[in-house]
Amino acid sequence: MTDLDRILTRLEPALGPRSGAAVPLDGGITNRNFRVHLGERDYVVRLNGVDTALLGISRHAERMAGATAARLGIAPALAAVDDEGLVTAYVDGCAIDEERLRREPAPVARALRAFHDSGVQLPVRFWVPQLLDDYAAIVADRGVELPPEYDQVRRLARRIGQALPLHEPVPCHDDLLAGNLLQGPDGVLLVDWEYAGMGHRLFDLGNLAVNNGFDDAAEERLLTAYHGDAPTAGALAGLKLMRIMSDAREAAWGVIQGAISGLEFDFAGYAQSHFDRLGVAMADRRLEGWFDAAST
Repeated sequence: MTDLDRILTRLEPALGPRSGAAVPLDGGITNRNFRVHLGERDYVVRLNGVDTALLGISRHAERMAGATAARLGIAPALAAVDDEGLVTAYVDGCAIDEERLRREPAPVARALRAFHDSGVQLPVRFWVPQLLDDYAAIVADRGVELPPEYDQVRRLARRIGQALPLHEPVPCHDDLLAGNLLQGPDGVLLVDWEYAGMGHRLFDLGNLAVNNGFDDAAEERLLTAYHGDAPTAGALAGLKLMRIMSDAREAAWGVIQGAISGLEFDFAGYAQSHFDRLGVAMADRRLEGWFDAAST
């Protein structure tokens, strides 16, 4: 019996008998996802990856965040929880159009603002400088050598954290890749809440911007939609720094995944692509100006 069969057998008493074949869903590089018909409807069944707690993932926080987001109408409904996975309602939507997202970021900005202001207290903190330290320790314990760029990136993340300290953490999504944004029949939906934690609201915005190719004008539209007013120079600078913080997290994530994951994926190449982008950011002549503006 496969892992999926075992989970479905446990789900059937609550959700109904399965029918048809489970359909693998593309896109995940930590877990495995399937579309499955149980009872009268379709669901997405997510099988948890191995050792995901080492990545800073809290399944309890994920469930709390997903349930809160579903109540806000910005995530699929949570249908069931299993020790080995998670089940959500299948939504007949499509991947969000990135060009349209850059032109019209307001729906996603409003969804993030609603979640940030929801008041839910997640049981874990998401803070990249600490995460980079934790990842480095785990990689060292596995006997894997850190890339030469890692320490420089870690120092930069600490400096950004000092300029934009985590004084008032809010619940955040923390993984706003294009694949985690869906255009549903009733609006934008955010999926894959496994990195959710109490963090810096500006990290979510920087993470969204860098992962979806926002230019300066799109960033200004994003901040305007989020705050309801034209952004200050400090807010724009803070967003630039959080874009860098996001890339620091992605580079480190690729490093630790390369040390712990059994999936066939080029994690080293993934990490290097982000280290390369970080190198460009660190050489940007505007960097010190961003630090000055963000700090004030």
